[in-house]
Amino acid sequence: MTETNTAETAPQVRGLTASLGQSLLSLSFDFGGMLAGTLLAVYFGVFSLAPWTIALFPGILSVRGAIGGLFSGRLSTGLHLGTVKASYTKNTKNFYLLLRAVIVLSLASGITIGLGASIFGLFLWKATIMDFIEVMAVVIATMGLSILFIPPITIAISILSFRHGLDPDVTVYPVISTCSDIIDTACYILCLNIFFTLAPFGRYLIGLLDFVFLLIVVYILARTVREEKFVGTIKEFLFTLVFVTFIVNVAGSFLVKVSEVIGNRPEIYVVYPAMIDTVGDVGSIVGSTATTNLALGVVKPSFSSIKQHLTVLGGGWMASSIMFTLYFITASFARGITTPDGLLKFAAQLLTTNILAVPAMIIIAYAVAISTYRRGWDPDNFVIPIESSLADSITTVSLLIALTVIA
Repeated sequence: MTETNTAETAPQVRGLTASLGQSLLSLSFDFGGMLAGTLLAVYFGVFSLAPWTIALFPGILSVRGAIGGLFSGRLSTGLHLGTVKASYTKNTKNFYLLLRAVIVLSLASGITIGLGASIFGLFLWKATIMDFIEVMAVVIATMGLSILFIPPITIAISILSFRHGLDPDVTVYPVISTCSDIIDTACYILCLNIFFTLAPFGRYLIGLLDFVFLLIVVYILARTVREEKFVGTIKEFLFTLVFVTFIVNVAGSFLVKVSEVIGNRPEIYVVYPAMIDTVGDVGSIVGSTATTNLALGVVKPSFSSIKQHLTVLGGGWMASSIMFTLYFITASFARGITTPDGLLKFAAQLLTTNILAVPAMIIIAYAVAISTYRRGWDPDNFVIPIESSLADSITTVSLLIALTVIA
């Protein structure tokens, strides 16, 4: 029988100050969102190599974030319950089944996003069969390459936070979401460069990477397809994957509107990726702690039980407000905004975005946790993947409202 951790031994967030401290520590990594944006800007020329390159980018980030959310959420809950050990080697069967599911879902997600981008391309830029082949080759290679980095980092952060008395529900996903954005951006840019600038050798190299990734997935399926937990994880996430694919297009539509409103306001672009990360991370903190408490049986599966999470909610929201203020200061300094009117307007726009987006994200994350648990599903397969995808749209819509009202 698997030994479980009790409430006394599991790391817990105790008090508003502790919640604020751990949340702020986690959200501080969202400054890396600015690094991802900088990396994208430096190599932006690669997105002119084919009409589908920029269209594919948001989808890659979203599905990788969804898979990362599933992985980190399940690890955090497993560490609390004892179904996953705080060890790098000789872990539990549940741990290895989860890791294999993440690898298989990475391929499935890549194929789904590639198909979505290709279908969208039929109407937008008259995509051809060759475009479809190129899209699938690059997206699968990108997903396969990122697997080498993101799961090991997720495991390391989960174990380190748990061993040092921190709550992995609060610390893991916020850190991973930012690391994932940076790594995914780098992997995508690298695959595009190899595919287009090293032709024809580069195309063969990308094809080889795709083939190896496919063989690994086939091997995993052959060895694990009869495992109930493995199959359950795959089935439940496929529903989430369809939802994420749809949300990616919604977020892109609103981003176009934001671009029209912004005009010549580069400071908004500087903070935009970091804001999305922060809003999504607050949702992940709330959702992940909720799924753990539901699994431990310390809260009832009712939305009214959100009152027992006020400490976590308050700490997360306060930490996000501090981070938005820091984004304002950093971007204002970087872009040379010095006039009182300009500073006041920019600060009001960011804080209004926070006030609109964060509460909405908190409610959604908690509602998803409760509703999926009531249906007998594993909330960790849904909560962070869904809320992290919705964070893009909710933050973008909130920013659009703030820019429109405070013009």
